Amino acid sequence: MRAEECIEGRRSVRKYADRQVDAAVLEEVVALARFAPSWKNTQAVRYHVVRSPKTLAEIAERGVSGFAFNAKTISRCRALVLLTVCRGVSGYEPDGSFSTAQGDRWEAFDAGIAAQTFCLAAHAKGLGSVILGIFDEPAIREIVPLPASERLAALIAVGYPLEEPKAAPPRKEVAELLELVD
Repeated sequence: MRAEECIEGRRSVRKYADRQVDAAVLEEVVALARFAPSWKNTQAVRYHVVRSPKTLAEIAERGVSGFAFNAKTISRCRALVLLTVCRGVSGYEPDGSFSTAQGDRWEAFDAGIAAQTFCLAAHAKGLGSVILGIFDEPAIREIVPLPASERLAALIAVGYPLEEPKAAPPRKEVAELLELVD
């Protein structure tokens, strides 16, 4: 699949076939996603994958702050990525001070790049995915033990699409988005 096809063809998928996502496929996706750029090549993002139906159901019930839309998506997926970022790495100097006036916001920036790269890699491997931003980190930490040195940045539901994703919604024209400044 060419890069253009992957970018234009990737959609947020919320309905999945009843088919397990093999560990080998997830490893292939992370093998590609690890090439996402990061602050000073710190590679501070981690991928914790939940595949147990029982744990997925518990996260859907208690880990999404009552947001039914995310609960339904998690109950349908075959794997849920708990995307974390190592605290105090992205945007920091070795002495713990911030490298720029952006403070700790580089963690979110790196997590966002990694999440999108993961989703593109998943699409290239025939998987559907959607990034979920409404979640209850303390509740999820009660369900899945995550290292204290990592902050939960996003959830990514993953599975084989139940149906062919619809065409992309309308996009703004390039002229609305681009300003060339000389």
